[in-house]
Amino acid sequence: MDQNRALLIVDMQMEMANVTEAGRPRANPDAEENIAALLAAYRDAGLPVVHVLHDDPRADSKFRRDLPSGQPMPCAEPLAGEKIFWKTGSSGFVGTGLAAHLQAKGITDLVIVGGVAAFCVNSTARSAANLGFHIEVVEDALIAFAMPARNGGDLDAEVVLEVTLSALQAGFGVVLTTSAVLDRFAVPA
Repeated sequence: MDQNRALLIVDMQMEMANVTEAGRPRANPDAEENIAALLAAYRDAGLPVVHVLHDDPRADSKFRRDLPSGQPMPCAEPLAGEKIFWKTGSSGFVGTGLAAHLQAKGITDLVIVGGVAAFCVNSTARSAANLGFHIEVVEDALIAFAMPARNGGDLDAEVVLEVTLSALQAGFGVVLTTSAVLDRFAVPA
């Protein structure tokens, strides 16, 4: 694997676990396991890992760095030396210095995982593509929740995930599985 490809982990914070535990319908129940496996593979190979975390400026938000709910989940806990960018909006590229950091490190390709698929992952992936990065979104390493439909009712979590991934693949990058990414790390026989 090339040093120009980084694993970008978006918003894997404890509030994701809290919302899941509260019973909100969700796609990809194994997302945390898949993220942990990808993270281990990147670390073992000495490849770049970058974390983007949400620090919402609203006082009532659970996604704040000063709250336990805003801390990284155990499956995506940053290690010393791994760069962390705190964002206040949806895209990891707005107001964070993320693009400049990646460009300075010669990173051109991003493998994106995290949550929530339809919101911050989507915004971050689209921004990355618009800035000229090659993106791959790992479909089974994303958290996606059901959401209210604009005309009433709810959209199923699986539908939300499929629409998000379809839009990303149609115009911004490639969608693939955890196993497809991990296969790159396999040693040829």
